[in-house]
Amino acid sequence: MGLPKLKNSIKLLRQKVLEMGFKSTEEEICFFKHIKPQIFSKLIYYVKLFNIESKRPRSSSKFQIKYLNGHINKLQIYFNDNLDFYHYYRRGATTLDEEYFIRGKTDLRSPTESYHFFVDDQFATSQDTTVAMIMAYDMLIVYLQQEIEKLESNNNAYQNAMKNSSSKLFWTGNKTELIELIYALHSSGAINSGTADIKELASVFEQLFNIELGNYYHTFIEIRARKSSKTKFMNKLTDSLIKRFENSDG
Repeated sequence: MGLPKLKNSIKLLRQKVLEMGFKSTEEEICFFKHIKPQIFSKLIYYVKLFNIESKRPRSSSKFQIKYLNGHINKLQIYFNDNLDFYHYYRRGATTLDEEYFIRGKTDLRSPTESYHFFVDDQFATSQDTTVAMIMAYDMLIVYLQQEIEKLESNNNAYQNAMKNSSSKLFWTGNKTELIELIYALHSSGAINSGTADIKELASVFEQLFNIELGNYYHTFIEIRARKSSKTKFMNKLTDSLIKRFENSDG
């Protein structure tokens, strides 16, 4: 579900709550403790995920892992800052539910980041946003840990490949040029009749030229977004070959 749909769903949910209300205290607690946070947490998750990934470095695995671990630590700080309620929620306690999940029982918590648009005294309690944040941050931590595991696995594979590589060739151009070349070969269908995977090609070139390409997909996006020539290196290769033809004897 996209962000616009999530936002619209929350607005529609709010409208229904204001129109229909709740039949009992138990029903209101259930809604604000379980139902609303399920939806709201996904909005928080996707907004935070976009912000994290949009600023993720394209450098080596080492720096990416450091960056992702830094965000895990920031997410953990939120749990520490809300430790009493965090423990209450985690152990499934219910003794304070009427204070936490009934509207108007206590003062609203300070608006959380950019989500205050959805926090109001008619559609929020003192802690339903905190529950949504906990759920969203749980999902984010799992995602970030999985990304770190992938990077560590790829890094180990790369290091092993470098140890076992017998190639004495080194790429002395910049990484962007090599990535442009790899994507050009992949797009041409000249390797394995076009069935070769881009990851496989990138891995072969990394081993052949003793280089770590990093996040080559992001580099490809940047190449595609160029305002000038999108095939800068391909043009350079063509010009170099033509000059060689012209300067060759016979």
